[in-house]
Amino acid sequence: MKIFTTDQIRAWDQYTIKNEPIPSVELMNRAARVFTAWFIDHYPDTNRPVVVIAGTGNNGGDGLAVARYLHQFFYEAKVLVYHFDEKKSIDFEEQVLSMPLHDVLELNWYDHTGNFPAIDPNAVLIDALFGSGLNRPLAGHWAKVVEWINQLPNEVVSIDIPSGLFADESSKDNPVVQADRTFSFETPKRAFFFPENADRVGEWAFGSIGLHPDFAATTNTDFHYLTAADIHSLYLPRKKYAHKGTYGHALLVCGSYGKMGAAVLAARACLRAGVGLLTVHAPRSGFLVIQSKVPEAMFSADHRAIFCTEIPDATKYTTIGIGPGLGVAPETRVGLEQLLKEVKRPIVLDADAINLLSDNPAWWKHIPVNSILTPHPKEFERLFGKSANDFDRNDLQRQKAQEHKVFIVLKGAHTCIAAPDGVCWFNSTGNPGMATGGSGDVLTGILTGLLAQGYPPLSACLLGVYLHGLAGDKAAEALGTRGAYGRGFGSLSWKSMEGD
Repeated sequence: MKIFTTDQIRAWDQYTIKNEPIPSVELMNRAARVFTAWFIDHYPDTNRPVVVIAGTGNNGGDGLAVARYLHQFFYEAKVLVYHFDEKKSIDFEEQVLSMPLHDVLELNWYDHTGNFPAIDPNAVLIDALFGSGLNRPLAGHWAKVVEWINQLPNEVVSIDIPSGLFADESSKDNPVVQADRTFSFETPKRAFFFPENADRVGEWAFGSIGLHPDFAATTNTDFHYLTAADIHSLYLPRKKYAHKGTYGHALLVCGSYGKMGAAVLAARACLRAGVGLLTVHAPRSGFLVIQSKVPEAMFSADHRAIFCTEIPDATKYTTIGIGPGLGVAPETRVGLEQLLKEVKRPIVLDADAINLLSDNPAWWKHIPVNSILTPHPKEFERLFGKSANDFDRNDLQRQKAQEHKVFIVLKGAHTCIAAPDGVCWFNSTGNPGMATGGSGDVLTGILTGLLAQGYPPLSACLLGVYLHGLAGDKAAEALGTRGAYGRGFGSLSWKSMEGD
């Protein structure tokens, strides 16, 4: 799914108005009906008061239309309109004229912030002050209104985007409504995917308001939201007469004394992802661990007992995954450097392989084009330095993927995949239950297994990241999010791909 900028969304609105065609106020009504349906589904108690806090632009117009529709469904709704100048959008004024007669739906106007009205603490507040078109931080009276909303104990729901939040750049230090839920129109905003906005956006959802499909089909963007619809087209069904040699021979270089669990997790995940053959290269002390815990895997013993110092002949393997539990011993550094000089096809680098790379930036020239790196935020910072905010970090991630011609998979709540062409995808699967040691090792194994089977690196990244999160979601469904991921790893399954 494409994620568009604010300017592109505005152009999409205008394209729809012209080519459907549809009056702009009716498109606003359509959006309000979609929001209202979502709101009723989440807040079905019609006896619970609803207070819409609106500005006088198009987002305020959305709020007035929502209040009108909620009134039709017998909600006790009222509107507080804040206006500190004479500016009102045309569609906002149309919505004022459409309000029910005889004041059966309470509409209150405020041109000051001296005394804020009393709000029933049980009421749901709907934030409709400003939309995604905002181009400067809120200040003065508007900042005071936002501060007042944030101090209230009420649950807050934002229409399209929390007021004050920028969709396409950081607003980390700006006054922004702290919503409990946000419902966005047509597609999510880029701002929704970053930790710095978690307490502003809250739990978010989105729904189509029927914007013209031709615009989306013909308009390019560097940002995408990875969904099941994207994934199903990537899956390669297995052939009846295939055999273990059909699906590649992967090598995992991983593990050190006390960290063989990482090697076990990566190996199991690689096999579960469908690799034909797997060899694990690890210190001699890991022999019994691997052979007993992952009997399907072959074992290549390093001549050292505690950490890896050498790498098997890379030409024997379809692809190589390196890093889980590897350690950063000087001898390991020597072995990894030698491997990077020898290998000529895309590989997967994770964990200590990334940490060693960050200490040895000259190695970048040896890393094969289209390789996959899977840093978590701290590892990313060690590689490329600190960023002022999440937007800058995302820009840096895309820049470095282009510069080094690799795929950078930055792990997080919405794991982001940056490709060598600068395009990135934010993942839609996964949950907080995956915030536990070993999750990254599993991802490394999945990606290595997919590469070994012949999936192109981009497909391996998209499919691997999505399935990794989906496994966590299925484990959470069965066991909850606290400590569920490790116990529920068996949820990683191709069944949903093969059956749908």
